[in-house]
Amino acid sequence: MTALEVSDVRKAYAGVVALAGVSLRIAAGECLALVGESGSGKTTLLRLFNRMVAPDAGAVLVDGTDVGTVDPFALRCRMGYVPQSGGLLPHWRVLRNVALVPWLERLPDPEGAARAALELVGLPPATFADRRPAELSGGQRQRVAIARALAAQPRYLLLDEAFGALDAITRADVQAAFLRIRDRLRITTLLVTHDLREAALLGDRIAVLRRGTLEQVGAPADVFAKPATEYVAELVRKSGVGPP
Repeated sequence: MTALEVSDVRKAYAGVVALAGVSLRIAAGECLALVGESGSGKTTLLRLFNRMVAPDAGAVLVDGTDVGTVDPFALRCRMGYVPQSGGLLPHWRVLRNVALVPWLERLPDPEGAARAALELVGLPPATFADRRPAELSGGQRQRVAIARALAAQPRYLLLDEAFGALDAITRADVQAAFLRIRDRLRITTLLVTHDLREAALLGDRIAVLRRGTLEQVGAPADVFAKPATEYVAELVRKSGVGPP
């Protein structure tokens, strides 16, 4: 069943094309990794789904409903969102950061939901709940950001270069934690990354964007074995994940 869909979506900023007629479907429970160079349209495409960006033309659908007809607050409560910076409020302690969305949604026990989410990402509340973001490592902060995105049990998860600012060892640890979470929750996920290796590790499928157009969409093994365009072939070669 299709959970997220864009159909012939177009978007430009001050005359500069970000998306040039992109159509894409993401199945329920799937993790799709969006890969491409800076300015390819990855983040714009991701933000269409939570109405942080509005298309100039085309349709953006969530569960078959045009997002333009849905209240933005209600829509965003259904979608966990993790930006590259994590977006934690520095003056709030960890538990309050994670409990934010359950509190906004007026769930019966926001702190209980936050504690469960912290356990899910491998941060015991007894150790981390009372810390402030500045007292955490980079990897811990990103885990807190993921916990906050999951605390209200959303149906969708949007990750915008969520692991990109981490060092290699920390990044591998957080990626492993994310894989465990997905294996448990099977949450529909859209992951933006510039790293083809990360896309192959975390994504069920990979979508390669270049200058606002889709170059190829497919399972990692298919993208590596049969690049559809010269650009995809070059991306595979330079990433070192395909044949020499």
